[in-house]
Amino acid sequence: MVTYFYWFLVLAIMGGTVYIVGYKMEQWKNSAIAAVIIFVIGNIAYYFHFEQIFVKRFGGVMSIKVPDGQLHLAATWKDDNLWIENFDPKTNTCHFREYSRGNLLEGHVVIKNCNPLLRKSE
Repeated sequence: MVTYFYWFLVLAIMGGTVYIVGYKMEQWKNSAIAAVIIFVIGNIAYYFHFEQIFVKRFGGVMSIKVPDGQLHLAATWKDDNLWIENFDPKTNTCHFREYSRGNLLEGHVVIKNCNPLLRKSE
């Protein structure tokens, strides 16, 4: 819900800019440029700062795809970053991947000979 409010706010600011600068001041070219700049800044702010904060603190929605051939085991938050644990049965390794804001500086830890399903080799 908070995500919808954020995008409504961004669109309202864009609309207000177009109304004031374009309609009232009759500078349509400048209002269009300002609206595009506001939209780009809103996208960058959402992707690099607000997305995970909205999901963790306010119940937003976020989708992550499990890589093909791996099994999802767990997910946890460390500060504002999401850590996902997957198991690859082909290589018998566990992969911990960090999803940080804007997908920058993400961590990746590989544990070899990981056997989270407690299979017994016979």
